[in-house]
Amino acid sequence: MLTLGLTRIALGSGTIEEQATFGTFALRANGRCLTEGVAAGGNELLPGPRAAGYYVAEWLAWNWWRLLWEAGSANPGREWTLAHCLSSVGAGYVWPNIEISSDGVYASIASTRTTDSAPGLYRYVGAPRAEVVSAEELAAAISSFVQVVLDQLGAAGVAATNLHRIWHDLEAARQNADATRLRRLEARLGCDPDEADATLVRAAMDSTDDLGSDAIDELVADAGACKSTAVPSREELIDIAKASGSAARPQDGVTLPKGPGPKFGTVAAWRCGVAAAKALRQQEALDGKPIRNKALSELAGVRASALGRNAEQSSPLAFMLSSRGRSWVALRSKREVGRRFDLARLLGDRLLGQTEPMLPATRAYTYRQKAQRAFAAELLCPYQAVREFLGADRSGEHREEAAAHFEVSPFAISTVLANNEPELHLKVVGTPVW
Repeated sequence: MLTLGLTRIALGSGTIEEQATFGTFALRANGRCLTEGVAAGGNELLPGPRAAGYYVAEWLAWNWWRLLWEAGSANPGREWTLAHCLSSVGAGYVWPNIEISSDGVYASIASTRTTDSAPGLYRYVGAPRAEVVSAEELAAAISSFVQVVLDQLGAAGVAATNLHRIWHDLEAARQNADATRLRRLEARLGCDPDEADATLVRAAMDSTDDLGSDAIDELVADAGACKSTAVPSREELIDIAKASGSAARPQDGVTLPKGPGPKFGTVAAWRCGVAAAKALRQQEALDGKPIRNKALSELAGVRASALGRNAEQSSPLAFMLSSRGRSWVALRSKREVGRRFDLARLLGDRLLGQTEPMLPATRAYTYRQKAQRAFAAELLCPYQAVREFLGADRSGEHREEAAAHFEVSPFAISTVLANNEPELHLKVVGTPVW
């Protein structure tokens, strides 16, 4: 559960917006206060800083779409910080260093304590921590807080602020399916409302019938993550597949019966992907054995030669596409271990219930892509098998030997260990969890 609170305190100076909405600002997630700190000259632990709620409400309203739909980035830049970090609210107040990021299903609320030793108006002292809430909870918390601020403004006789305008436009867009779709795609691209390339967005929307709306969402998120200026059409994808891909027959690939495992979107992405991979390994009696190219290609419904393509024939994007009675698979990585991982991701995408004409495996960190990565890792190098192979020796050299054994990259081995054994601090720098 997520709550944004504002306990009113009288303020005798400042703008009318500040005076009407001044108070103690506190953010709580899953029962933990992430804004605790100490004011300058005091030693009492406070739930949050004294600030004007108007400014944070304005920031939340303006960044609504990006907070909910812009996928995380391995290398966030200044624009990301401005739209996702509360410390960028500004207006002269010491806002918490809290980063809000969403994969479209769940949102991470990550807080960091004040590290500057110089005295300040307010020092955040809580331990670094990330809390996870649903995207719906994030949306509801923002809506509730903005409404509190609007009510306080109304009680003070203030009814025509920038916040009023932003919130009016936001509510109108949320009530219109086409406008919601547009804003969502803009956010996936990492753009504020009306600031995305209109031609790119229109092209993406026009390709929805050919590729599927969810696939377009993933392609647009990939474009945003990679700072690309184009989203490929069906015809362009077919050309890519013919030039650097292989024929596929996904209908001949393995299937998983619907069982008691977690439903896609109801648990954290990594849990969903790992559960599906474990179910597949159990069904196919794979135990902890490595999966060789022939077996992997048969599971996916492609030719084994797809994994052995030359580097020059790699695709700019990993995807499986069905169109006009034919299917193709194209893999992005130039290395065989990477191509195996690409193919495992696409297999996982299908087994996790995706049925649209195009299945993309991208570089973005949406819920769907994170589930794919978790599936591929657990399928190709299952944690328990990796753990048994390594024993007590977790050295870099031994992890490389494990990578060779399972035919994956050393990066995949280290990430599997980091995700399952955080106490070992095997950090994979710059990359979110799957």
